[in-house]
Amino acid sequence: MDPQKRIEELTEQLNYHNYKYYVEDAPEISDFEFDALLRELEELEEKYPQYRSPVSPTVRVGGEAASQFEEVTHTVPMQSLQKAFSKEEILDFDRRVREVVPSPEYVVEHKIDGLSVSIEYENGVLVRGSTRGDGITGEDITENIKTIRTIPLRLKDAIPFLEVRGEVFMSEESFSRLNAELEETEQPLFANPRNAAAGSLRQLDPKIAAKRGLDIFVFNIQRVEGVEITDHIGGLRFLKEQGFKTILNDRVFKTIEDAYDQIMIIGEERGSLPFGIDGAVVKVNSFAARSALGSTAKFPRWAIAYKYPAERQSTVIRDIKIQVGRTGVLTPLAILDTVRIAGSNVSRATLHNIDYIHEKDIRINDTVIVEKAGDIIPAVVEVLKEERSGDEKVFEMPAVCPECGAEVVREEGEAAYRCTGISCPAQRLRNIIHFVSRPAMDIDGLGGSNVEKLVENGLIENASDLYYLDFEKAAELRGFGEKWASNLKAALERSKTNPLYRLVFGLGIRHIGEKAAKLLSAKYKTIDALMAADPEEMAEIRDIGGIMAESVAEFFRQEQNRSFIERLKAAGLNCVDDSEETALDNRFEGKTFVLTGTLQRYKRAEAAAIIESMGGKTSSSVSKKTSYVLAGAEAGSKLDKANSLGIPVISEDDFDEMIK
Repeated sequence: MDPQKRIEELTEQLNYHNYKYYVEDAPEISDFEFDALLRELEELEEKYPQYRSPVSPTVRVGGEAASQFEEVTHTVPMQSLQKAFSKEEILDFDRRVREVVPSPEYVVEHKIDGLSVSIEYENGVLVRGSTRGDGITGEDITENIKTIRTIPLRLKDAIPFLEVRGEVFMSEESFSRLNAELEETEQPLFANPRNAAAGSLRQLDPKIAAKRGLDIFVFNIQRVEGVEITDHIGGLRFLKEQGFKTILNDRVFKTIEDAYDQIMIIGEERGSLPFGIDGAVVKVNSFAARSALGSTAKFPRWAIAYKYPAERQSTVIRDIKIQVGRTGVLTPLAILDTVRIAGSNVSRATLHNIDYIHEKDIRINDTVIVEKAGDIIPAVVEVLKEERSGDEKVFEMPAVCPECGAEVVREEGEAAYRCTGISCPAQRLRNIIHFVSRPAMDIDGLGGSNVEKLVENGLIENASDLYYLDFEKAAELRGFGEKWASNLKAALERSKTNPLYRLVFGLGIRHIGEKAAKLLSAKYKTIDALMAADPEEMAEIRDIGGIMAESVAEFFRQEQNRSFIERLKAAGLNCVDDSEETALDNRFEGKTFVLTGTLQRYKRAEAAAIIESMGGKTSSSVSKKTSYVLAGAEAGSKLDKANSLGIPVISEDDFDEMIK
């Protein structure tokens, strides 16, 4: 048979069977037969690559890895939805709609808990897929989008142009399978299906994305040419005819009361769904009515998302373990009898801190109520003291870090206990990234991903190991090479002559920003003198004070930290301050920044270090005291709160201008 004709025939057959299996859940041939046809197509395409179709099902296994994602500007903004948490807020939404549209009709849909994407088709063929990003600018993830088998590569009709919006998600089954595979290979597990879907979709290597079992529900037409569609239900029917997977509910609700009843029905079934939802969405059905209602800068006035209360279940705490975070904070974790909440099995729950444990009088062997905050993070919210038998045990925080054995400290006025070890395995990535950052030792070529690769391959364990690095082995790592290794070696040599304050700042001592590092360097002149400094004397230095002085003294009391310094000295780093005076840059003094979303040019630790080096502070939560919110791609609730409080939101470009 003519190879071109056979390739076309196989492509058409396989795309048809792919749709029947993944979208309609009605396979017509066995997996064995499908795989045999696919193997035949792969062999033919390998022999005759000139006949390979752009919609060949072989793209489902993923192509070549990309070095980075290109930016995509959305012609139609991918807006977020205003949220409702009560029936009263749904009724208020209806009242606002009726002020413009006297007799609206509503549709109600599941709000899939995943990652929002745009998919574009030209003449019926998929040409681009992109992430939502900040709603205006996203990332080109076309090759990863093509690996999702429920996304048609070619539409039924050759429509001149179509752009749709959907939610990529991971089913509970795929999530469990993925985490089991990660656990077997001793890799970090994903916290929930949404994080797993987002992480998989943003893999630079589409072959990895292809193996993750991603799925999609398409729920909106962004733009269309050549077809006239007048309402949402008609749009969903059209999308289904073209080969998309949708949650098609043909019901149109004439009253908001009926729509709210449907919200409650969806809420009752959410625990039994094979995919995660984080609410239900009410939309005006008519496109003409939507046009009349319009949108704000942030969300459409014709839709609202109802968020369900967190689901709760009772279970028993069998033990309390300590988890050491990347910032050194020790977090108590309840080990539970497994219980199913909001569609997933829960066997662990955060206890936040020791104050929370004492406040609720939580003990080992207690029967407790657990909920998923936002249907994501399990937390113990109540103790059923009437269930106590007398076998319960009081828990106290450990005196030393369970990861590295360094002393654990709790500063006055803080709830958190922290590990003081610079070589603590739980903190090492963060510590190394801070050490090499621009305000600290300023070592080019060591971004977060490169540091992570060196650690994962056993070439370094802490920042001092960089000065003893086997550059030949480093050069052999994928993506590095001899030129990179040579440049890194030169950057490390340059860093040895840095001023002492950069080294002090690079140690990552709690409360010691660049300003304080300069003051300490100017006062004590050598690292040895600083290590031996009396904290009471140090506290008398202007702008240092007792808390900072004790933090420095505590840091240098730890043997692993002193050993770290000795290795740096032996490597030839400058440990003397011979400057006459130290100039300080305090432009952010009195300002508090909150960082949210994915930053493109900075790691969060780098941006935070720059802010602190200029006298500012960073916080993990937005409040009225926040001065600025630095927002990257896919910023979420923190951005929403900043907007509601009227706090200035800045981009990376704004930030660059501020730090020039």
